Amino acid sequence: MARRSNDRAYGGAASFPRTRRVNQFLREIVAEEIERLADADERLRLLTVTDVATAADLRHATIFLGSLSDEAAEALDERRVQIQSAVGKQSRMKRTPKLSFELDPAVTEGARIDEVLRRLHDNTLEE
Repeated sequence: MARRSNDRAYGGAASFPRTRRVNQFLREIVAEEIERLADADERLRLLTVTDVATAADLRHATIFLGSLSDEAAEALDERRVQIQSAVGKQSRMKRTPKLSFELDPAVTEGARIDEVLRRLHDNTLEE
């Protein structure tokens, strides 16, 4: 069974209303910044921010992406400080969380389930 976003990283910190608001805020700001940076860096094109999981102490945040090639991961690593800076400029938070980027496991799991269903359907048609 796929994990819900509030169960992801950091022990389900998203169950607190403030953390949920911070996650939503970070998702919007990071998505906008990646879109802006994609104009200058081809490696960042076609990235979709699907979710954010922030630690309860708001010091770390994991940004989940719908797809993440090696080139895109390298570009995000190079631009992480710039993205964090954009978050800091647009927020009133005491600290800006340290950002990390990962492939969304829900997207990967969904693709795997889709493939299993496709194979079952193909086997049913052959019989």
